[in-house]
Parts: sequence; structure tokens; C-alpha cells
Amino acid sequence: MKPGNGTQISGFLLLGLSEEPELQPLLFGLFLSMYLVTVLGNLLIILAVSSDSRLHTPMYFFLCNLSLADICFTSTTVPKMLVNIQTQSKAITYAGCITQMYFYIHFAALDDFILTVMAYDRHVAICHPLHYIVIMNPRFCGRLVLVSWIMSVLNSLIESLMVLDLPFCSDLEIPHFFCELKQVVQLACSDTFLNDMVMYFSAGLLGGCPLAGILYSYSKIVSSICAISSAQGKYKAFSTCASHLSVVSLFYGTSLGVYLSSASTHSSQSSATASVMYTVVTPMLNPFIYSLRNRDIKGALERFLGR
Repeated sequence: MKPGNGTQISGFLLLGLSEEPELQPLLFGLFLSMYLVTVLGNLLIILAVSSDSRLHTPMYFFLCNLSLADICFTSTTVPKMLVNIQTQSKAITYAGCITQMYFYIHFAALDDFILTVMAYDRHVAICHPLHYIVIMNPRFCGRLVLVSWIMSVLNSLIESLMVLDLPFCSDLEIPHFFCELKQVVQLACSDTFLNDMVMYFSAGLLGGCPLAGILYSYSKIVSSICAISSAQGKYKAFSTCASHLSVVSLFYGTSLGVYLSSASTHSSQSSATASVMYTVVTPMLNPFIYSLRNRDIKGALERFLGR
């Protein structure tokens, strides 16, 4: 590497979750297993929904996009970690680090937006069932997903381009298993006030607004369910959004856990370990939540696998 006082550097060092040699085979096997389960589980959801015409509805269209985003999200971090463990190397090129950071931010935001869109879909289905087909028409659903992609692309592009202007000095070690934005910015040997402001503003805007939208949608859903007279009707209405509610709770619960962990311990290593829940475990559990709690998905999977 060529550290200097400018931006002419060849790469960074990813310290990973542990530097203990005896733990590396265990970490490799564990993360390889979780990655394969994540890709296979989400891919099965996409194939099952695509192959079953009965599931060609807005809810499952958004679910396919969520599964695709989860596959891409996990693929931005875990494969590089596995390669580094296998080759006993910690290096990642400068271009590779910026690229990984860009796609990580992009797919994390995309997950957030799609979960919000899915909450709105459930809101329309339960609160306005007679107008559901008219409101959630294919063109409108496509526009919602397109807007989600555009907003996540613009956000990740802005934050990644701002990192390109930062000069890096001699300390090029990232105490993480991937190029996390905050960790990379902290290595800069210049004032990062603007980067920090954009980072926190983006996190507040892209995290707070979707969460507010989800909470608003579910407040309306709860009001509509309470107005249903029969217990069977209430159960049926709630069951249509139970899987999504579980995924949202897992998504925001792990994200909040990572934030509180890093804020309380001030340890980069502890923060890296906690982030595994958000970056690896959550995308792996999403297809299980939808397949185990959803009869339509289970039926579609059985028919698809039966072929």
C-alpha cells in the first residue's frame, strides 16, 4: 500500500470479527452456511411466487423484490469476507471498498423502502378492501418499486462520492468485516464534519420517514381490525400482515440493537459483531418467516418443489 498524505492509496485492511487463527475455520463454515441458506431461501421465494399465477398479486410482487434485495444485500459483504478468510488475507482494494460501501448502503435503504411499501399495501388491503385492486394496480406497484430503487441509488451515490474526496493517511485498518461507511470516514486524515452531517441526516431521513410511514399504516390497520365485529374476521385480517410485521420488527429491532451496542460499548469490534444480526441473520430469516407463517407461500413452495 502507498499511504501518503493524499488519496493515492491502493486499499484497506478488513480486520474481520476475530484475529484468532483457530476461530477462522469456524467463522468460514458459519458464514458460508448462513450465506447459502439466505440465497437459497430467498431464491425459492422468488421462484415459487413467479411460477404460481395465484400469487401474482401486489403483496407477493413486493415480497419478490424484498427477497431480491436481501440476496444482493448479503452478497455485498459475506463473499468478500469468506474469500479473505480462505486466502488468509485482510486486504480489499480502494475501488473494491468504495464499491462494497455503495452497494451496502443502496440495498440497506432499498430493504427499508420496500418494507414501507409493503406496509402501505397491507394498509390499503385491510382499510380499503373494496378499492384495493383499483389503488394497487400493476402500474402503481411498479412505480412504487421504481421510486424505491431511485431513492436508494441516489442516497448511496451521494454518500459514496463524498468519501472519494477524503484523503487517507497511514492508518488503513477497518475494524469490521466489510467497508462500513462510518468506519471508513473515521480513517480520513481531514475534517469529516460534512460527511458526518450527511451521514446522520441520511440515516435520520431514510430511517425515520419509512418507520413513520410503517407506524402510521399499522395504526390505521389496528383501528380497522378493532372495528371488525367477528373474532374470525379480526384473526383473518391480522394474519394477512403478521409475516410482514414480524419482518419489520426483526429489521428495525436488529438495526436498533446494532446502534445501541455501538453507542454503549464504543468498541468497533463489538459493533462489528452486533452488525452480523442486521447484515446476515435478518436476510436469512425473512424467507423462513414468510414461508412458515403464510399458507399461500407454503403451498406455492410445495408445488414448485414437487415439480
